[in-house]
Amino acid sequence: MAVPVAFFAAFFAYPVAAIVGRGLKADGVWRFGRIGEVLADPDIRDVLWFTTWQALASTGLTLLIALPAAYVFARLDFPGKQLLRAVITVPFVLPTVVVGTAYLALLGRGGLLDELWGVRLDTTVWAILLAHVFFNYAVVVRTVGGLWSQLDPRQEEAARVLGAGRFAAWRRVTLPALVPAVAAAALMVFLFTFTSFGVVQILGGPAYSTLEVEIYRQTAQFLDLPTAAVLTLVQFVAVGAILAVHAWTVRRRESALKLVDAAQTARRPRGAGQWALLGGVLATVVLLILVPLGVLVERSLSGPGGSGFGLGYYRALQSAGAGGGTFLVPPLEAVWNSLEYALAATAIALVVGGLAAAALTRRAGRLVRGFDALLMLPLGVSAVTVGFGFLITLDRPPLDLRTSWILVPLAQALVGVPFVVRTMLPVLRAVDARLREAAAVLGASPLRAWREVDLPMVRRALLVAAGFAFAVSLGEFGATVFIARPDNPTLPVAVARLLGRAGDLNYGQAMALSTILMVVCAVALLVLERMRPDRTGSGEF
Repeated sequence: MAVPVAFFAAFFAYPVAAIVGRGLKADGVWRFGRIGEVLADPDIRDVLWFTTWQALASTGLTLLIALPAAYVFARLDFPGKQLLRAVITVPFVLPTVVVGTAYLALLGRGGLLDELWGVRLDTTVWAILLAHVFFNYAVVVRTVGGLWSQLDPRQEEAARVLGAGRFAAWRRVTLPALVPAVAAAALMVFLFTFTSFGVVQILGGPAYSTLEVEIYRQTAQFLDLPTAAVLTLVQFVAVGAILAVHAWTVRRRESALKLVDAAQTARRPRGAGQWALLGGVLATVVLLILVPLGVLVERSLSGPGGSGFGLGYYRALQSAGAGGGTFLVPPLEAVWNSLEYALAATAIALVVGGLAAAALTRRAGRLVRGFDALLMLPLGVSAVTVGFGFLITLDRPPLDLRTSWILVPLAQALVGVPFVVRTMLPVLRAVDARLREAAAVLGASPLRAWREVDLPMVRRALLVAAGFAFAVSLGEFGATVFIARPDNPTLPVAVARLLGRAGDLNYGQAMALSTILMVVCAVALLVLERMRPDRTGSGEF
């Protein structure tokens, strides 16, 4: 636990505490009465209610739509499966401003629905919910599907032989084993939608505001740091309570599971039911994910003023004068910057998250259980607060990092670590402890026991965790926008700068960079999907 605790203390707790302290202190005196004043405001209470309600609705809708896909990717084998798995993860790395813009083009004035049926959904809660499902679909599919694919199907088959129906066997055998993974996926989706910013800002308009949007308004528009500090505390407390409840409920349902090679559990669809389910999932992916992504590609290839299709926007990215002088370097360099930052952030997240997950498998009382909840807090605290906190705290020895390149990967790794932990922990806890004990009895050291027993079983989960950390790092925007240097912008920062300037050329270049980001992510994830763990002779890990 030492490395994860030190990492979070230095790069999360310290910057956030510094921001809150500056907001609630005046002339060296704490002004806690400000908390009651802010929470008594009816407008703030409306923001709190909408933030909670839309997060619950978004989580429920995402689970409803994505769980069938988790089954399809875990149990069915079909052509193009690896490519499709990479494609559905692409939306998760897109900057939220791009996601909002894509759905605005579909649902807003002059969008696809408006042209076909005269229907507009922008400035409605439905646009927000659909965009959240688009954004978080892969979280459920990969988190739940990763464990589902390693559950031994013979246990469910044995229940059916003993007289249980298909649904009863699934409910009594498979569902209890999946509960920790489903709970972890639901928690991640809830935290991301609870702190939603770009999607609500673009699609909701002035009628809807989440805590994250309100913190940004109070900080950037009204310069009201005390109100922003109070809202940050509210968000912090709410997320902490949710994580505590989650840790308690999941711990009561954990048990050792028999895990097998994921490649052995997938079969070609059999029967009309499985073919219909596969068809429904494919149709959902097309309508929910591919159509919005297609809009981005179409906009990046469309010439200004309806002049036809071409690569003009992509060529313009090679000039340092792109965006009307917004960039000190060609925007295309943001691609290489993002890849370098994301690789470094992934390495940091795997080390910190892997050690944290290993520590959490040891049942050492309330200290470890509280640590489990604390690891998820970066997903529920305003990225604006974290990024601004980096600027005002990491500027003096021994952590004088404000001019160092490592600052961006550190901020990105903060968001990647919870995904590593939540992806690896259900599988690590499912490993039967008696296997480690048997290895120890036979003379294996703790390190060798981990290498020979744990690692083969969690290798695929480790790859999935690396993919999540890499994807999250590529798309992180909230904190990076404060600390990325003008001569080393990341892709999301470059896209936001272009979208913030008027003109068809800037908008087209933003769509071109977004398309490049999609392609880079899809290629990286496809390579990751082909990295399979070695199989043993018996077919089991």
